[in-house]
Amino acid sequence: MPFAKRASASLKIKSACFASATEIFSVTTAKKRSIDLPMKRYEFQVSAAENKWRLEDFLLEKFRHLSKMYLRDLVRDEKCEVNGRFENRGFRLRPNDFVEIEIDAARPIYLQPEPIPLEIVYEDRELLIVNKPAEMLVHPTIAVRTGTLLNALAFYLNETKNVGEKMAANEQSETNEESEIADESFAAIAPHIRAGLIHRLDKQTSGLLVVSKTARAHRVLASHFQRKLVAKRYFAVVEGVVEADEGEIDAPIGRFAETRFWNIKADGKSSITRFWVRERRADSTLIELEPVTGRTNQLRIHLAHIGHPIVGDTKYGGRDFARMCLHAYRLAFHHPSGGREMTFETELPIEFATESFS
Repeated sequence: MPFAKRASASLKIKSACFASATEIFSVTTAKKRSIDLPMKRYEFQVSAAENKWRLEDFLLEKFRHLSKMYLRDLVRDEKCEVNGRFENRGFRLRPNDFVEIEIDAARPIYLQPEPIPLEIVYEDRELLIVNKPAEMLVHPTIAVRTGTLLNALAFYLNETKNVGEKMAANEQSETNEESEIADESFAAIAPHIRAGLIHRLDKQTSGLLVVSKTARAHRVLASHFQRKLVAKRYFAVVEGVVEADEGEIDAPIGRFAETRFWNIKADGKSSITRFWVRERRADSTLIELEPVTGRTNQLRIHLAHIGHPIVGDTKYGGRDFARMCLHAYRLAFHHPSGGREMTFETELPIEFATESFS
């Protein structure tokens, strides 16, 4: 698709209102104090490779099928001990530390795997890049428990990726003198790879997301996002013809408690978006966007604020359309292991083409 040439005109808009441990599985039965459910006790000895791991990360790695909040609750409720002492989730482990924890044996897997097709752009042992389609939630909510990106990733990473590994582990355990314990421990701990969301996209927004596969990768990438070491770019088709070739929108965003609505708010948080016009059409404009800050619905709110809401974003004034025309097309970051720079780009969605608006 031809892009319009940049002119010298620009616009600056500022709002006036503004490696694994040695597992020792001594499975015992206990009773939960508040609810009469069976509990299993798991015991681990920390390896040299896990030196200085946070207790929370250690547990997330060992119990990938359980939710982070549940594991945090166990530590808070003193169901986990390190060398016979109750420690907080940020406690740094040392080699040969002895970790014991009681797990609800009847607790179901926190996320239901679903065989939903995914477009995986890249994958290695620590992370993957997925091109999320529009109209897919990234994670379950109270109202929606299925059909999300995390449901799809739970299936992709565990039901399809690890079949060979599970078979090999089961074959190995048959020759082990402690096969009964090994089989049970493997079933409880090893099969599940936890897909970790470091950033999110709105349900209506399509585009690139990086997902961690290990606790360490999640921690490092989350730090990179917090320190603004990650570059993101979007394409959007907006209502009307944008006159300036480029610009910056600086307007605070906040939540109106009475309506539960995010919008420009005088006492909101500082929010900045940069944009560049890529193609002008009869009644719409294709623009490229860079969110300098990362507020809720920032791009949607800022574009509506300057009088050019996104096509398909009826919540903020756009026309009704087949989809909301906002796509995260570019993602650049440093790999959590080694630090090499990685850049990924996707094609412009077909719905954004000029022909879709004729």
